[in-house]
Amino acid sequence: MTASGGRGGVTDRATGDAGDVGTGASSHLRRVRPVAASTFPRMLADQVRRSAGRPVVTFYDDATGERVELSAATYANWVAKTAGLLQDELDVERGGRLLVDLPTHWLGPVWIGAAWSVGAAVTDDLEAVGDVDVVVCGPAGLDRYAGSGALGSPHVVALSLLPLGARFSTPLPEGVLDYGASVWGQPDLFVAADEPAAEDLAWFSDAARDTQGTLLDAAVRGPWSGPGTRLLTDANPCSAPGLGCLLGPLTSGGGTVWVSRPESTRWDARAATEQVTSSWRAP
Repeated sequence: MTASGGRGGVTDRATGDAGDVGTGASSHLRRVRPVAASTFPRMLADQVRRSAGRPVVTFYDDATGERVELSAATYANWVAKTAGLLQDELDVERGGRLLVDLPTHWLGPVWIGAAWSVGAAVTDDLEAVGDVDVVVCGPAGLDRYAGSGALGSPHVVALSLLPLGARFSTPLPEGVLDYGASVWGQPDLFVAADEPAAEDLAWFSDAARDTQGTLLDAAVRGPWSGPGTRLLTDANPCSAPGLGCLLGPLTSGGGTVWVSRPESTRWDARAATEQVTSSWRAP
């Protein structure tokens, strides 16, 4: 994958078929009023119908120069494949729970959306490992979680965090599922065995317990919900603050530019290049 820090170079977009290369954000963003939906799957389906080609997830890693961009349709495809993996391969049911321990990365929003498509709840609380059905981690979490699935629960899914969601180049510990080797075989469309509801738990921590309905309602009322909002942030999407950074723009016809390991000297130039309407740095 060839990446560039701006629109002047060639930028490949990570897609469900690993070949969707598109144009800049400004040609896709439309002034769409925020829409309150009862569940994440219904909201996402509505956004795809309204503007399938607009970028909803853009990702930079300033340490590697990587840039990835997912349109609404491509993001929905990744969510569907990952939800299929959860439901059909890992037996996660509505009401299940996931610990997602990932750095700021474009696959974070994918896993959040996949969990909610199944009707499962997500946490970033590392102490909850004994109370979840699945742990999702990157390479840095292998030593911590490799033995967690020894007794059958939870399942451990590892992400290489390589471009295009590639598999690991070396064997993983026994019992750890390689996401990049498993997700591509999942169907492009996902049908939940038990359709999620607005009252389903979506996020849990010591500080909060939020349902899909309350998170979506908060998103359309929040600071990033203006029509066509395009937000630049270094927040982790798999964190309590990151949820609003994901859902606010997504529900309002916009998108989010996520930056991992940001270089401060690039921030203002990137805001201009990506034509963002808002910017927020995580504390």
